[in-house]
Amino acid sequence: MTTQRGAAGRDEPTPAALRAATARGLQEQFPGVRVWFGEATGSWWAMVPMRTGPRLVEAPTPQELREELMSLRSRG
Repeated sequence: MTTQRGAAGRDEPTPAALRAATARGLQEQFPGVRVWFGEATGSWWAMVPMRTGPRLVEAPTPQELREELMSLRSRG
């Protein structure tokens, strides 16, 4: 994980590194789902494999994306 020097002089993860770690965590929780943060849109995205074909999902926060993925998983 990339770090930057924080105000207290400690190394802290960069925002990009935090977003990458969040995306990895969601992908681990939802195998087969590809997750990323859209730099241009400022949104969180996921490509979800479905029986009817892949579905693109957008959410403003990783928490809301997780909720949407949970909802899709429960619908099958």
